Amino acid sequence: MLAVEQSVEMPLDAIDDPAVLTDIVGQVEDIADQGDGRFLVRLGLAMATTGLEAGQFLNMLFGNSSIHDDITLADITLPPAMTRAFGGSILGVPFMRRRTGAQVRALTGSALKPQGLAPEALGDLARRLAEGGIDTLKDDHGLADQEYSPFARRVAAVAAAVRAAGSGTRYIPSVSGDLDRLTRQIALARDEGIDMVLIAPMIVGLPALHAVRRRFPQMALVAHPALAGAGRIAPPLLLGKLFRLFGADATVFPNHGGRFGYSPATCRALARAALAPWDDFAPCLPVPAGGMAIDRVSEMLDFYGPDVMLLIGGGLLAARERLTQHTAAFVRKVHAHEYPATA
Repeated sequence: MLAVEQSVEMPLDAIDDPAVLTDIVGQVEDIADQGDGRFLVRLGLAMATTGLEAGQFLNMLFGNSSIHDDITLADITLPPAMTRAFGGSILGVPFMRRRTGAQVRALTGSALKPQGLAPEALGDLARRLAEGGIDTLKDDHGLADQEYSPFARRVAAVAAAVRAAGSGTRYIPSVSGDLDRLTRQIALARDEGIDMVLIAPMIVGLPALHAVRRRFPQMALVAHPALAGAGRIAPPLLLGKLFRLFGADATVFPNHGGRFGYSPATCRALARAALAPWDDFAPCLPVPAGGMAIDRVSEMLDFYGPDVMLLIGGGLLAARERLTQHTAAFVRKVHAHEYPATA
């Protein structure tokens, strides 16, 4: 049923073209009983059906079957011709390390929030965080092009504030909208000297992520997981592999023990999928986040190792008038961490 649904979506006895039956109809390659009424099914699908286009590729992977409430897309294996066609992450960990100066250690990050603040207020927050020595500073993903914080004014104000701090902090503005708007916003950010942007692939669409990757090869794309929990695609596949396949250089995800329900096993699998050797893709930087605090820094670095960016937003902003000092303490803790021999 699954192989037919994800290939031709019609009764096989109604097909009279032998080439369709042999070359297009999906094949069941293996079925493994996992117990408790669950089965791991491996299907073989024809690459030709994808047209080597991101949206159609997802359609053939899981389009109709995603509507069934008892099916999860767990993982994929792709032929080299397909990975070459999509291109994958092209900057990744090496670029992020080079631009922040973090050659061997973990990176640090924070977020500008809450939304509703004017650009000047966000700029002031950015300055104080940057003076604390943070490596990266991203917009909250809810910041878009709202009346109270227009994109162009916000980017100019925050970029100027970060430059004034003189700490080398990289600002990562959030881009949103249709492809035309994404293109305009990224070009504006580039003109401000910015080389990293935050994008939510499940909001703007994975084809838009792929298009942006091709149009701006020197801009690092940090993928945000908003709406990524709305379907039944395993997080290590979606956030760790698919975002990377279409060009993400870093991937933000909910860390275990925070505001969301990801388990340690899911987080570890996701981070490994983002970093694992895959064709000639650059390794994609894992960015665990979601309710993290300074007192968990050592634990998280032991868990993930140095190829990670720790993102603490509200946990720093709650320090209010001591924001710069609290940020500096976070940075010092990351810089001073000694990793276990197995990290």
